[in-house]
Amino acid sequence: MKTKTRGAVQMILAMTISGTVGWPVIVLGQPPATVVFWRCAFGALAMLATCAALGQLKQGVINRRQLAFAVGGLALVLNWTLLFAAYAHASIAVATVTYHVQPFMLVALGALLFGEKLTANRLGWLLLAFAGMVLIVTGRQSGGGDGDYLLGVALALGAALMYALAAAIVKQLAALPPQLIVLIQLTVGALAMAPFAGLARLPAEPFDWLLLATLGLVHTGVMSTLLYGAIQKIPTALVGALSFIYPAVAIVVDWAAFGHRLSLLQLLGTLAILGAAAGMNFGWRWAPAAHRVGKIG
Repeated sequence: MKTKTRGAVQMILAMTISGTVGWPVIVLGQPPATVVFWRCAFGALAMLATCAALGQLKQGVINRRQLAFAVGGLALVLNWTLLFAAYAHASIAVATVTYHVQPFMLVALGALLFGEKLTANRLGWLLLAFAGMVLIVTGRQSGGGDGDYLLGVALALGAALMYALAAAIVKQLAALPPQLIVLIQLTVGALAMAPFAGLARLPAEPFDWLLLATLGLVHTGVMSTLLYGAIQKIPTALVGALSFIYPAVAIVVDWAAFGHRLSLLQLLGTLAILGAAAGMNFGWRWAPAAHRVGKIG
């Protein structure tokens, strides 16, 4: 199998796994802090084995400054906590789509923190995503949520912001192997969430332990390894294109497992948000014809 094809298959598998994460979270019925703790604990074990196999645990691989930034990735753990909490209020589909405004938050953070230029074209896509958010907020779901719909949307937005912060931190760690970054973040996350995880009352059912282990080993360890492997093998544009498998799978899972269907307004909002994300990822221009006319004569 060619390297690019193998990378595409890895990316498809990673995004498919990501799209199913909401199902075990809902079925478990545990508090978000408990689920995140066990995801971090099992995930850290998986990433420890991965880093050891890749020879990334040698002394001197990471310095103190890098360690401080990696620990700062605690935002990643808060991101999961908020997203899992959002599922119960606004459903998996709505929370996942809302969560995908994260690229625009990252653009805003880049402009604020790192002086990156916010072009008129990017601003246009940002406004389209905002319009999509208005539609998502306006349209309630048939058979989804528990009456705290707006709270669910707000929690998903908070999760997106935490993810954007985590991504901004990781951008400062380009010299570190990504698997090592995730290992440190998951270890710190497990330690930070332990006091809130209700460890005095452990899950009693073997099936619950199976779901928790799946979240850590598969949805974190295996998914991260597949994702990083794919990013190393395929072009950025293809990474961006295949990433849309994640929300698509989440919408299907929410419908198939829990009977939640998007309303018309929510569907329009979904198309606006994902379309804006695609436009920014692929560098689509708002007015290519006007650009060409300006060059004539």
